[in-house]
Amino acid sequence: MALAVTLLNSTRLHSRCCRHKVLHPLLGTACVDSVSKCASSYRRPGSQPEVTPSWRNIDFSFKKGINALKTQLGLLKKETRDHLVGPDGHSFSHYMLEQTKVMWEFRTQEDLNKWVISSDVEIGGKSEVYLKLGRNNQGAMLYGILNTEVPRDGETKYSGYCSMRAKPAVVSTASGSFARKKYYDWSNFNCLYLRVRGDGRAWMVNIYTDPYFSHQKDDLYNYFMFTRGGPYWEEIKVNE
Repeated sequence: MALAVTLLNSTRLHSRCCRHKVLHPLLGTACVDSVSKCASSYRRPGSQPEVTPSWRNIDFSFKKGINALKTQLGLLKKETRDHLVGPDGHSFSHYMLEQTKVMWEFRTQEDLNKWVISSDVEIGGKSEVYLKLGRNNQGAMLYGILNTEVPRDGETKYSGYCSMRAKPAVVSTASGSFARKKYYDWSNFNCLYLRVRGDGRAWMVNIYTDPYFSHQKDDLYNYFMFTRGGPYWEEIKVNE
């Protein structure tokens, strides 16, 4: 099984629900594991009660707290400046005239590090999957062995899958200021372009959102992608 993939445009399927814990990274740096130390009331049988005040167990570092605050305020300043200039730091004229936006490229190893590959070997299967740069570093090749043999555990009925998944959205940094999650803003687009050269198999494209309610955490937008196989590239358009 081999698949070379280059992703081009974007789509507007995303979640706008953000649950932020703004002060957690700052307080977490200043007070190391203070919650667990203060809240724990368990004592081993026969041991003497602890007479040390709970506040003495707090590992407080004023210097680390100040450094963390400076870092987070710097990120917040950049986000505010970019927001005043325009979406994603671009002017409004540039943003409104933007027709396409390349979300992922496969040119360097750093580009590959933005993806996570997995197979059913993690749950007892025998499939294998690998990801590497293509010829002349102009794409990525997903290859491996798809084995549908069912594990002999008496419970599993179906087996055999290989996948590659983009890591959580990053725009300019791993997260926003104060460790807030950042989401892809694809609201200005209505379709997703995939440029692939497949092996003739049917693949499934999944778009995952971060819902607010836990019972919706497995909700996905699905699209079946049928590849032709052979030496020619094909462009697949997934409409909204």
